[in-house]
Amino acid sequence: MITIGIIGGSGYTAGELIRILLYHPYATIDFVYSTTNAGKPISVAHHDLLGDTDLHFTNVINPNVNVVFLCLGHGKSKAFLEANQFANHTKIIDLGNDFRLHDDQIFQNKTFVYGLPELQKSKIKTANYIANPGCFATAIQLALLPLAQANQITTEVHINATTGSTGAGVSPSETSHFSWRNNNMSHYKAFEHQHLAEINQSIASLQGNFSQELLFIPNRGDFPRGIFATLYTHCIKSLEEIVAQYEAFYKDHPFVTITTTNINMKQVVQTNKCIISFMKKGDRLLITSIIDNLVKGASGQAIQNMNLMFGLDETTGLQLKPSGF
Repeated sequence: MITIGIIGGSGYTAGELIRILLYHPYATIDFVYSTTNAGKPISVAHHDLLGDTDLHFTNVINPNVNVVFLCLGHGKSKAFLEANQFANHTKIIDLGNDFRLHDDQIFQNKTFVYGLPELQKSKIKTANYIANPGCFATAIQLALLPLAQANQITTEVHINATTGSTGAGVSPSETSHFSWRNNNMSHYKAFEHQHLAEINQSIASLQGNFSQELLFIPNRGDFPRGIFATLYTHCIKSLEEIVAQYEAFYKDHPFVTITTTNINMKQVVQTNKCIISFMKKGDRLLITSIIDNLVKGASGQAIQNMNLMFGLDETTGLQLKPSGF
């Protein structure tokens, strides 16, 4: 069994990790670290787990676990690793943004590999330290990587993506308060969202001459979870050629599905799937990419990475069913 520690255990991503890992056939949770909830049952923060586990939060780490998931706020993982030491054999998967960019990937003699399996599966398999991608970054990269590999992003890409309220984290804020969010919608960080850096980095790794603008408008939706992203750009290839190109790129990646049918977000919520759909009008290609921001966009992808790092089938424990209705 893979022994697991979770750091920052009371947030949304930690909750998803616990839910999935409790039923993972080759994993056991050794500890869930939370300074604010130490000694309390897990179900105090994650109410749906009442009756599923007798685990309690702790403020003591076991430095000898096989893998640690860092579910801390962005920018806090480095500080935690500076203050806490783990065994040399312990693998680390960071769900924050501390190590995603090339300039940040080496820390304390640890080299973090960017953990998008559909881009870097072979590197992930031999890695000890993983920087898990951002949620918007996952949906948008999966929509664009096959074009980048073929050097086909030749004009700016217009991106409009809406995420659920869980994307803002568990700590309350003005724009996550129910009375503000319900029946409401707004955009934020237009053209300058922090995930753009990792998206550009990944595209450039496949399309070396990439210099086009990604014009990204992130939106707050009035639903709890999911990302619905639409992208359009210039493309002279036929729809049939595009579909064949994407199917070839993702043929060995079980969580990505390609279609030309209309898709809706409930098809992926509570799963580790990404569904990508296409339509064309003249030389304009519209790409729609949908994921669950907490699963494929965070915790599910982190477990997918763990599976690869420990030589398991990447789908292990992740064959999850969407809600449907």
